[in-house]
Amino acid sequence: MKTAIIYPPIKKNNEYPLLTQNRQFKFSNSLEVRIYPVVMSYLATMLKEKGHSVLFLDGINMRLSFQKFHDLLDDFKPEVIVLESKAPLMKLLWNYIKEVRTRYPDSKIILTGDHTSCYPEESFKNCPADYIIKGGHYDFIITELMECLGKKSKRLPPDVYYKKKNKLLFSGTGKEYDLDRLPLIDRDLTKWDIYGEAYLYHPVGYIMSGRGCGGSNSFKNFRSSKLRKGKYTTKMPGLCSFCVWQYALWKVSAHLMSPVKVVDEIENLVKNYKVKEIFDDNESGGIWNTEWLKDLYKEMKKRNLLEKVILSANARADSLTDEVCRLLKKLNFRLLKIGVESGNDKTLSILKKDETVEEIKEGIKRAKRYGLIAMLTTMVGYPWEDEKQAQKTYEVTKEIMLYKTHFGDSLQSSIIVPYPGTPLYNDAIRKKWFIVDPKDYEKFDMAHQILKTPIDTAKWCKKIWRIHLHPLFLLKSFFSLRKGQDIILAIRGLISLLGHLRDYEK
Repeated sequence: MKTAIIYPPIKKNNEYPLLTQNRQFKFSNSLEVRIYPVVMSYLATMLKEKGHSVLFLDGINMRLSFQKFHDLLDDFKPEVIVLESKAPLMKLLWNYIKEVRTRYPDSKIILTGDHTSCYPEESFKNCPADYIIKGGHYDFIITELMECLGKKSKRLPPDVYYKKKNKLLFSGTGKEYDLDRLPLIDRDLTKWDIYGEAYLYHPVGYIMSGRGCGGSNSFKNFRSSKLRKGKYTTKMPGLCSFCVWQYALWKVSAHLMSPVKVVDEIENLVKNYKVKEIFDDNESGGIWNTEWLKDLYKEMKKRNLLEKVILSANARADSLTDEVCRLLKKLNFRLLKIGVESGNDKTLSILKKDETVEEIKEGIKRAKRYGLIAMLTTMVGYPWEDEKQAQKTYEVTKEIMLYKTHFGDSLQSSIIVPYPGTPLYNDAIRKKWFIVDPKDYEKFDMAHQILKTPIDTAKWCKKIWRIHLHPLFLLKSFFSLRKGQDIILAIRGLISLLGHLRDYEK
């Protein structure tokens, strides 16, 4: 069947939506954030391997006009159309799907993503979608669903919502999928080279070593985690109450691909696409599992890949022991993207972060002592934090940024948004923290303050972002420049920073 996987080129006030592979959403002035949608790319590849004709059309990151976007879609004549959902875009997506139904009345429309996973009834009520997929394994599920649509199978896969005689039905609770069954991503089909971020060396390739966050100090409590068929998992997943992917997509769990499978993807990117850096966009990388890292090192060494490519990843600070940091350096890791979230222990406890401020600071400082680059993520605007606590977050972030600064150290700051489907969203309703209608999803775009807070959220976000411009940070960064390509990275980073600063001038 002719299947179009699409991201319509929606814009707002000339700003682009950060939709693909984004846990948090905003419309941004920065043109440097183009994150590769790994799971959707697996879907495109699996469908192609099953014999379907696939159009992968990311109108957002291809920077297409609606006219050009629809010209390409019209030429393809899709029989099946797949779209990803996110709370702040729902009204726009519902209206767009109505238009799609008019343009392609016989096509089947499939919606997936974190928001519709939690609220399928809402989307069926507001748009003419045919199927809604629950959870994050939609690459497997939609591939199986296509077998039904092509009449090769009569039984719907689990985790599918659909309508029959105006009644909403559910195909049943999902099963566990073996990530090692996934194919190598068809990078050409999915236009891999248009993607990248300011803090990564280009060309950059994205992978996901697993799905779900291995958190809660799991490296201490569950070292050897090999399961059947070579899987790796944890009994101690991350529980952060703001993480919509962990709750909506991964059912509060974590498991990893085998290192052999991960290195297959790395080797493909290195040998066939000549990438300089590979970013592992798994929630906390594979870094929470020491035994997995050891096996990854053995496999990389066996294939002579250790010095061929730079690796970077998401990580939790409490995973960064001396042993782990030594392994990361041996694996040629460069950058770790680490959640700080707040400089206050009370906030970390409320968020179920399962880390203290001191543990976060020490984990990141330890990584920096080993020569690893740190990218910090912080949030402001918690209902229980005042100016004093916001200042503490600023001071903690600045302290980490100025500690053994290497070129490439960076940070992000955003307004806390409790997405529907998370425990934090439920807490906000129960405790009456919302200052907007909790169903007014358009305001969940980080451009609006949606929770009660005594602070000026835009001011504090901007202040934290501006740590990049602290004289000592700039000086240390300059004197740690080592490569010519770092200058390109610095220019791209500055352009991105200026775009992000404009985001908070509304």
